[in-house]
Amino acid sequence: MRFHIPNMSCGGCARGVTRAIESVDAKARITIDQASREVEVSTDLPRPQIAAALAAAGYPAAPTAA
Repeated sequence: MRFHIPNMSCGGCARGVTRAIESVDAKARITIDQASREVEVSTDLPRPQIAAALAAAGYPAAPTAA
């Protein structure tokens, strides 16, 4: 699943996004494209749970097409 995270603007933000996702699924595979501010997550968890973890960490995310 892919998300657009408008306020992910630096390496620190990317680390925060990674930590937020790993807090709900330590085994998730995460690929971050900082230039486009998108993250791709491979997980068995539902999209809303990942989005909620990102929002709780201060990185509200909009789903994007895969």
